[in-house]
Amino acid sequence: QVQLVESGGGSVQAGGSLRLSCAASGFTLDYYAIGWFRQTPGKEREGVSCISSSGGTTNYADSVKGRFTISRDSAKNTVYLQMNSLKPGGTAVYYCAADDLVANYVCPSKAGEYTYWGQGTQVTVSS
Repeated sequence: QVQLVESGGGSVQAGGSLRLSCAASGFTLDYYAIGWFRQTPGKEREGVSCISSSGGTTNYADSVKGRFTISRDSAKNTVYLQMNSLKPGGTAVYYCAADDLVANYVCPSKAGEYTYWGQGTQVTVSS
């Protein structure tokens, strides 16, 4: 069974850090581009970051550039999102998603391009 599981969310004060993990079961993440998205009630899912299957391409939303870092660990079949200098605006449910329908250097930015999704992990940033 193909499954993505996010973990690492929690509550943190502004300026703090969290590392989110996206672990896969039933398939190998090496062949998939991975995206991180976030969503708050009443709003559309927003792209945060993505990494190509090769790992050679990464993209970040302007709002998180310089503070967030996406990375892959093939041995653990996991993708991470290191979030530093968190801001209250970062409060949301964070989702990871996987897409195998793109070239290995491509990093899809739109939620509709991804095939598999995790259940999400809550991140709450207090001021």
